[in-house]
Amino acid sequence: MGVFILVFVILSLVLIFMGVKSVPQGYEYTVERFGRYTQTMTPGLHFIVPFMDKIGAKINMMESVLDVSSQEVITKDNALVQSDGVVFYQVLDAAKAAYEVRNLERAILNLTMTNLRTVMGSMDLDELLSERDSINTRLLHVVDDATAPWGVKVTRIEIKDITPPRDLVDAMARQMKAEREKRAQILEAQGDREAAILRAEGEKQSAILEAEGRREAAFRDAEAREREAQAEAQATQDVSNAISSGDVQAINYFVAQKYVQALGKFANSPNQKILFMPMEASSVIGSIGGIAELAKEAMSKNNH
Repeated sequence: MGVFILVFVILSLVLIFMGVKSVPQGYEYTVERFGRYTQTMTPGLHFIVPFMDKIGAKINMMESVLDVSSQEVITKDNALVQSDGVVFYQVLDAAKAAYEVRNLERAILNLTMTNLRTVMGSMDLDELLSERDSINTRLLHVVDDATAPWGVKVTRIEIKDITPPRDLVDAMARQMKAEREKRAQILEAQGDREAAILRAEGEKQSAILEAEGRREAAFRDAEAREREAQAEAQATQDVSNAISSGDVQAINYFVAQKYVQALGKFANSPNQKILFMPMEASSVIGSIGGIAELAKEAMSKNNH
């Protein structure tokens, strides 16, 4: 009797151990009874019927990544390029991922590679190299729709690298260099043009300022000559008035002033010159006095 109880206890413990299942975080297990799917166990502690139920598939529910290996793609303009990428996906329905497709990762990978060739093959090389975001968006839309029946959500597809043939890369480099040189020449020509315009504007402004300066100088010279002529006329008038009134000193001053001015102009002239004149100051004054006496005699005669 004791042996029977011991065997019963041991069998009970074995059955309990077989029936208790613990699901870790980030995973879901499918349960099959006699080979048919019955339920999905979420993270935590669960019980199944031993010998009747069993764990069918252990599905990773976390977001996963697949590397898309490099492959050759022929573009719309018949250029051969090498391309690779990555796919990010997450299982949303463990039962569909386990029973709707066999080898889920391989299916997603092959589907991505096929659509990668399709999408990239419909584009020109220039468009292919400049519009990666458009390629990623189109691939994501197509692959996500195709994997939806498998209980999978494709969250992101990224093209890692697009490698054209070496000769094509060299041709593109030469074209780029030519474009840069062309832009540099255009910029240099524009700089020369702007510099010439600025120089012309500067010369124009300088000529205007110079002309205004000459005009101002001429105006001031004319004004000075006019004032000088007015002063000369006034001085002559004053001397004439003084002579008429019999003032001999006025005519002495006037004659002496003209005499000195004539000597100064004669001395400053560049030509060779011979001048006979009294060298003593008293002689000059005497000459002026003689002229004054002549003027006095003339006025006396006029009075008689």
